[in-house]
Amino acid sequence: MKVIKLPRRHITLLVLALSAVVLAGCASSPDSSGSSRYSIAQDRAPAEGFDASGLADAVPRYEPPRSAGNRSPYTVWGKQYTVMSDASGYVERGVASWYGEKFHGHKTSNGEVFDMYAMSAAHKSLPIPGYARVTNLDNGRSVIVRVNDRGPFHDGRLIDLSYAAAIKLGYQAQGTARVEVAAITVTPDGVVRVAGENAPAQPATPAPTPVSTAGTPGLFVQLGSFSNAGPARMMAEQAEALVPFSVRVREVETSSGRYHRVQVGPFQDSDQAQRTRQQLADSGFGEPILLTDTR
Repeated sequence: MKVIKLPRRHITLLVLALSAVVLAGCASSPDSSGSSRYSIAQDRAPAEGFDASGLADAVPRYEPPRSAGNRSPYTVWGKQYTVMSDASGYVERGVASWYGEKFHGHKTSNGEVFDMYAMSAAHKSLPIPGYARVTNLDNGRSVIVRVNDRGPFHDGRLIDLSYAAAIKLGYQAQGTARVEVAAITVTPDGVVRVAGENAPAQPATPAPTPVSTAGTPGLFVQLGSFSNAGPARMMAEQAEALVPFSVRVREVETSSGRYHRVQVGPFQDSDQAQRTRQQLADSGFGEPILLTDTR
């Protein structure tokens, strides 16, 4: 076999190019070749659909600064970006896109695993992990997302939301929307502030849900949402055998049709709910989500 030796200058350029690809990390970085670490060449929505009507916003909480994902400045595709050291005053309007199945299960820029069913986002300069309120300027809907990825690196794009967050904002079908992004900062003592607003928002850690009567909101772990009742009841029976909490099949009417939600709860606090969610995920129930719903 013939061995070809490259000049040192060519090797250096190759290493720099590969470094830019690794740094990009985010789902929204350009990838036209189809020959990347992703098994799907073109991003897409999940084939089975997703009922996001009861999905709760991300809950802002204080997270100490980390080095992962916050290298500054950094360069992607020949363009340099700077990560903000303080995002407390950041409010900007622009175009939001979304990313989904192609990147589901792959690592984000800070090493976490991307979940297209969670309320998360990618941004080029906000510190990560962090939080932001995103408002669809065409319909007035708002969501709160956790920023844990870098991107989008397409020209003219401000933020990339998870597929679930795009559904909540009502633009998953057309792919993009005009939005306003306002950074949310949380102090170590739990005070939450939304950029552009003078008064602090509610505390980062909500008080335990008080005992209440039926019809009031409660915290649940949702295992699935089905158009048919049969699979929902079967899943509920399987969950009942694993957890010491109530399991129900709740029938709801949404703009997308009738669904049967399999839910565990209600829980008195989010820590208990998160532990149960992880237990069920480890037991083979896919990606359970945490949400508020009527008791």
